[in-house]
Amino acid sequence: MKKNKLKKQLVITLLALLSSSLVFAQGAGAAGAVTPASNETFNSLLANGLIFFAGLTMLGAVLALFHLLSMMIKVQQIKIYQEQGIESYLEEVEKTTKEPLWKRQYKAWTNVVPVEKEDSVMLDHNYDGIKELDNSLPPWWVAMFYITIILGVVFFTYYHLLGGQSQTEEYNAEMKVAEQAKAAFAATQANTIDEDNLEASVDAKDLSIGKTIFSTNCVACHGANGEGGVGPNLTDEFWINGGGITNVFKTVKNGVPEKGMIAWSAQLKPTDMLKVSSYILSIQGTNPPNGKAPQGDKYVPETEEAEN
Repeated sequence: MKKNKLKKQLVITLLALLSSSLVFAQGAGAAGAVTPASNETFNSLLANGLIFFAGLTMLGAVLALFHLLSMMIKVQQIKIYQEQGIESYLEEVEKTTKEPLWKRQYKAWTNVVPVEKEDSVMLDHNYDGIKELDNSLPPWWVAMFYITIILGVVFFTYYHLLGGQSQTEEYNAEMKVAEQAKAAFAATQANTIDEDNLEASVDAKDLSIGKTIFSTNCVACHGANGEGGVGPNLTDEFWINGGGITNVFKTVKNGVPEKGMIAWSAQLKPTDMLKVSSYILSIQGTNPPNGKAPQGDKYVPETEEAEN
């Protein structure tokens, strides 16, 4: 009776494995079919079909695995009950069949022989003094095993059947968000200037804005045309704090407190300070009337110094 039951269980298991293999083979055959590259609808249906067949294959494999585990548990129970006698085994089977499924499953998972009775499940194997027990796995391990199977089904369903984002798609989406954040940050930094790599503007619009700033803030000390007054002449080749766009920009930004020139960084944006500095350099050599006598040292650009 027991042998016939085991034979039936083996047949069911083999049929489950065979059905999953047939499904996989059918999906593989469909994948090998030649399809027109331009037929996007057909290709999409084919892809969805392959995913569906793969899902059935996975489901068949999981069912077969559960069935094998159930058989192993029953075989273990048979061995234990046979030691107690056939009558005790039959009585226990009759009693357990009346219990709810969850209760029977819980008992199967927790059917662990305690340490003090491990001699009863000790096998004859001996590997250099290491002996093998035929004991059930701990319940926490079994629970984790089933949880991983359930999570595998959930993840497969989400990512392959419900269109969840793959790792590549998630990466591309995060990179897109990062690019947008980078662009937004760059927009807030539009008025920043790299003082180590300044270039004087020659754009007419920038120079016009620079002239307006100069006329508004600088004429009181440097004259309307840069000829000088309280401050030095800005149209000659001599500079107290150095010439060139970098030195002029830093002078405008930081001021010269000991000479009475304020720092304009608190009142002008960096881009505006660059524009007014560019305008100051654009009036070099204009020789306006009533020009103030040169002050400071003659400025020679670094490129000219290198040539000399």
